[in-house]
Amino acid sequence: MSRWRPPAEKSTALITSSGHARLKAELDDLWRVRRPDVVKALAAAAAEGDRSENAEYTYRKKQLGEIDRRVRYLSKRLEALRVVDGEPSDPQAVFFGAWVELENVESGEVSRYRIVGPDETEASTGWISIDSPLARALLKKRIDDEFEVDLPGGRHDFAILSVEYHSE
Repeated sequence: MSRWRPPAEKSTALITSSGHARLKAELDDLWRVRRPDVVKALAAAAAEGDRSENAEYTYRKKQLGEIDRRVRYLSKRLEALRVVDGEPSDPQAVFFGAWVELENVESGEVSRYRIVGPDETEASTGWISIDSPLARALLKKRIDDEFEVDLPGGRHDFAILSVEYHSE
């Protein structure tokens, strides 16, 4: 019997064109390259005889299951996603796809973020999900606006230094 888990929160179905291309490339790689290799290795392991004590066979079955699970997820997710490309009608305000430079009012530290879809977030590059508290607080703000936001590290005050829209 499996453990019950609460359903995951619905994530925003927006993505940049480059993020969409990366997900499609991952799906293509899984389906055309990795899955056939694992199927061949699984067939070779199955041909060795007794499957009950065959670690290679068990490993390849699990690996194939993981690949199939990811393929199913990507296939469904790519259909549901809406690609947002280009500048909004008001490029001075913060919307999806914006590069935003922020100054922490208390410390004076300057940070640069890009607001992207939840499927393409990457903290090391400053790409934050539109569903994150910081991105939600940033939406529709303009240059020189100051705002407060509750982050996991506590409440912070920020000022917007710049807003830009360009690809990568």
